[in-house]
Amino acid sequence: MKCVQETAKKTVTIDPEESLFESGVLDSFVLPDLVSALETEFQVQVPDADLNPRKFDSIARIDAYLDTRIR
Repeated sequence: MKCVQETAKKTVTIDPEESLFESGVLDSFVLPDLVSALETEFQVQVPDADLNPRKFDSIARIDAYLDTRIR
């Protein structure tokens, strides 16, 4: 959640399942910045093919995605 808040420059107080894009926390222009922050924070490499807003649509989806990349 820290990466999302820092990237969005907003306090995130939504349900982990709620869409970050539909709620206005993020937009498609910020997605590359979010992915870059996640790569730095969690020391993972996100392939260009994964730069899809659907994969990063909610805190829960981000957590699930990171679980697959870290293991």
